[in-house]
Amino acid sequence: MCGILGLLLHDPSADAAPDICEGLSLLQHRGQDACGIVTCGPKGRFFQCKANGMVRDVFDEKAISKLIGGMGVGHVRYPTAGSSNHAEAQPFYVNSPYGIVFAHNGNLIDGPSLLQYMDATAHRHINTSSDSELLLNLFANNLQQTGKFRINEDDIFNAIGGLMKQCTGAYACVAMLAGFGIIAFRDPNGIRPVGVASRRSNSGKDYLFASESIVADALGFSEWEDVKPGEAVIITRSGVSRKRVAEHATFAPDIFEFVYFARPDSVLDGISVYRSRMAMGDALAVEVDKVLKQHGITVDVVIPVPDTSRVAALNLAQKLNLPYREGFIKNRYVGRTFIMPGQQMRRKNVRRKLNAMALEFSGKNVLLVDDSIVRGTTSKEIIQMAKDVGAKKVIVASCAPPIRYSNVYGIDMPSRTELVAYGRTTQEIAEAIGADLVVFQTLPDLVASVRQFNPSIPTFDCSVFTGEYVTGGVSEEYLHQLELLRADNVKHKLTANSREDKGEGSVVNGFHDRETMVASSGPINRADDTVGLHNTWNVS
Repeated sequence: MCGILGLLLHDPSADAAPDICEGLSLLQHRGQDACGIVTCGPKGRFFQCKANGMVRDVFDEKAISKLIGGMGVGHVRYPTAGSSNHAEAQPFYVNSPYGIVFAHNGNLIDGPSLLQYMDATAHRHINTSSDSELLLNLFANNLQQTGKFRINEDDIFNAIGGLMKQCTGAYACVAMLAGFGIIAFRDPNGIRPVGVASRRSNSGKDYLFASESIVADALGFSEWEDVKPGEAVIITRSGVSRKRVAEHATFAPDIFEFVYFARPDSVLDGISVYRSRMAMGDALAVEVDKVLKQHGITVDVVIPVPDTSRVAALNLAQKLNLPYREGFIKNRYVGRTFIMPGQQMRRKNVRRKLNAMALEFSGKNVLLVDDSIVRGTTSKEIIQMAKDVGAKKVIVASCAPPIRYSNVYGIDMPSRTELVAYGRTTQEIAEAIGADLVVFQTLPDLVASVRQFNPSIPTFDCSVFTGEYVTGGVSEEYLHQLELLRADNVKHKLTANSREDKGEGSVVNGFHDRETMVASSGPINRADDTVGLHNTWNVS
């Protein structure tokens, strides 16, 4: 999962970088692996800063001051189909044609065939294992076919329309053409979110693209609109152009955005994430009440697993007339464990991240409410923590149904066999995570909880629950290869972490020094500034 952002200021002499940096910090929950900003300044020159790490670590005052120009693109990421290599920090750049900068959220499922096309037909070199670079080069190649000295909006629409015919998968993208403007487009199924908003300035209107509406709210933008499925939006200082460039397909946004990934204060596709989570709590309360009565169990207190499940847990407690308590205190300086590589690291960080207060657990039957149960690692540790401080029984209620299938659209669920619900019954899941009882939301209730706020959405991508992929084209062979690739990435990260622990290569703010970095497999920070754009990260 990634966060994308594009900004065009009406005043070309103003700098977009401070607002982009602030916007990326608001999208940090969508990716903590790497971040980057590229701006466009006078005479169409690009200025770049990107590196592995958090927004606050990469972009200090000095770094931001070197990003000149009134428009730019930003990105935060954690790796799915690619790797965690420094070279894969986005945005990506190609100089031909016209100078293009590109940021992408999602995942393509036909990467191998596209790579073959790039090599054999388009004769374009793909330097990383990221499908984002594939998308960028597809777009660039389609623009190249115009053969024009200067292109217009229609040429861009045609290029994006061609891209949507060529590739399959989930993608929300933001691009920037040197000296021209910014562009956003969304896959024909609208699986990944992106929207557009505007803001009045002294000189005219500024425009923003972002993954979530919270960015627009915080930066003073209004008139937020979602980019429609299969639609492209082009913004220049002369105006805004919008066009549907793909053939009609089933609109199916990913329901997991509402369950877990998106911020509660965002609105996606006309649906308040906060309200949808309230509704999930109401629906889950009915299921919990039914299951508890079947098992003859009473509950003394409802406790959320911070942070995502708080809204649902509060509504559930109110509906069941049970006390709601904050039993876990969170250390906010540890990242999201779901995003972290490797079971051991996740297990270690759960204890660092949460502390159970015995006052709320001791001698009680506790109902823990969580947004979902993925690998089960976090759940198992949390349940044990509750029992360690004296809980009599621990019942777990999940706002999502059992997750039994891989996500191929940009969420890193590496292997079906690593999913705790894969091949297990509800009782077996409870035993695996050490709970006395587990209650799952039903899929119809989950869909209804979200869809009631925008009935015009016909369906949602629920593939992690059903194994049915809305784009088609997902074979067993593809799933097997994807799982192998992601498992290799985890091993790579664990090896890198082990090397850091042993002191092999110095690390500053989590980044390897140059000697370590040049051993990597691509043009990376400071390794060779003549390749691509000059990277100003950590340059005095």
